[in-house]
Amino acid sequence: MFDVIGAPSGTDAGPVLRTPTGTSPTPVGESVATAATPPTPPPATGGPRPGPRGTWSRHYVAALVAGDVVLGAVAALALSVDLDTNPGHVLFWTCLLLPALWPAVLGLAGGYAARVAALGREELSRVLRAGLAALALIGFTSYAFQLQLSRRLVLVVLPALVLSSLVARYVARARLRALRRAGRCTKRVVLVGRGSSVLELAARLAGDPSSGLVVVAACVTDADRTRVAARTGYTVAGLSDVPATARAVGADTVAVTSASETAAEYLRRLSWDLEGSGLELLVAPGLIEVAGPRLHIRPFDGLPLLAVEQPRFEGWRRVVKALVDRGAALAALLLLAPVLLAVAAAVRVSSSGPVLFRQERVGKDGATFSMVKFRSMVVDAEQRLAELVPDDASGVLFKMRTDPRVTPVGRWLRRFSLDELPQLLNVLAGSMSLVGPRPPLPSEVARYDGQATRRLLVKPGLTGLWQISGRSDLSWEESVRLDLRYVENWSLAMDASILWRTGRAVVRSSGAY
Repeated sequence: MFDVIGAPSGTDAGPVLRTPTGTSPTPVGESVATAATPPTPPPATGGPRPGPRGTWSRHYVAALVAGDVVLGAVAALALSVDLDTNPGHVLFWTCLLLPALWPAVLGLAGGYAARVAALGREELSRVLRAGLAALALIGFTSYAFQLQLSRRLVLVVLPALVLSSLVARYVARARLRALRRAGRCTKRVVLVGRGSSVLELAARLAGDPSSGLVVVAACVTDADRTRVAARTGYTVAGLSDVPATARAVGADTVAVTSASETAAEYLRRLSWDLEGSGLELLVAPGLIEVAGPRLHIRPFDGLPLLAVEQPRFEGWRRVVKALVDRGAALAALLLLAPVLLAVAAAVRVSSSGPVLFRQERVGKDGATFSMVKFRSMVVDAEQRLAELVPDDASGVLFKMRTDPRVTPVGRWLRRFSLDELPQLLNVLAGSMSLVGPRPPLPSEVARYDGQATRRLLVKPGLTGLWQISGRSDLSWEESVRLDLRYVENWSLAMDASILWRTGRAVVRSSGAY
């Protein structure tokens, strides 16, 4: 049965289904009779080598275990201060065994499973699950055996231990992503499927080296072999040569792209061919922008089916989001008041005109609102726009890297996104959210097609996937794709992840102009 795993971080290859690994494959979209069997391709010479298969994942898991043992020992030391005021065998043995008990609980919760190694959201849920399990175990043991356990353990030590483990995993993932960008700790992947699907998935994987998936070969239909080889430079073979190609190029992963109705039989035979080879088999379904909590595997009479839930735009989660938005916006306005005053003074001194710039934007369900920003352009910027837009401009968005309308102070404000801070007032008023699609202009919305209109199903955001993925460097199509991914797969956990990554994006100021 298929097992859902997340897509590589920072890619949009969508969710991936991992199947059990395991005689002659039927080509995707073709019959067996039409499949050609070319000679075994030579080994690929390019691309980083991952070293012995699975070595990096074992080292990664071992480092996590060692870190959790150390954190457990630190927690035991913090708990041992209660031995003076609450002496007893129970507390003593708790302190003694905690360095081993915490990794054991994490292991039982699946926190060290190789298949979830470096998958941020999955690792997060496993650690939180282990913390809740430890808390329940402590409560049950204390009640059942009438033990007087330290309150510090429940209220301070255990929550701090869970938080420390989460931070340690974040640091480990950041280090792993850095190594992957340098060409280390990677998986060598053979892509399988039709030519267009293979080229699309290859481009998306190449766009994010931190995913750790390095394409080294492709197996496609006979009609697509020449085209794929010319455009990629990979070793390219037929659909019936996947095992031989994987061995020849030293691959450790086979990724099958979405395909036609014959894919089920082909996939079954391919899994049999790979059985015992140690190769990991991944399947990328055609639901590219549908991921995360909306996808589930549900067996019907023994047949595993991929269930896609409807996106939820109302309900208690939206109420929680609204409360968090307004509470966080109010707190941020109070904490950042000195910064806001300093920026306002800089804008006032640097050029004539109002400090704040107001512009009509389109929000949820097409309702318009007045969005506020610190003014970063000259006063007559709107009137001068027609002079700058080229006559052959066909895109919905207009962006210039060196816009002459931007003031010197405004350029500095834009680099660190300080001009966006007054939008916290929009969040507090309820017309915007902390996280959401980019707030569009009415002129942009007038040119939306049916697909882009779905961006208006939720409130626009102060930040979003577009903010952490390149901002103004993104094309219009890429911006829409990211916004739709957010609309389709929104969750509180996704919001928290985007907010966390926004700080890094602002510091790097990539795409800010």
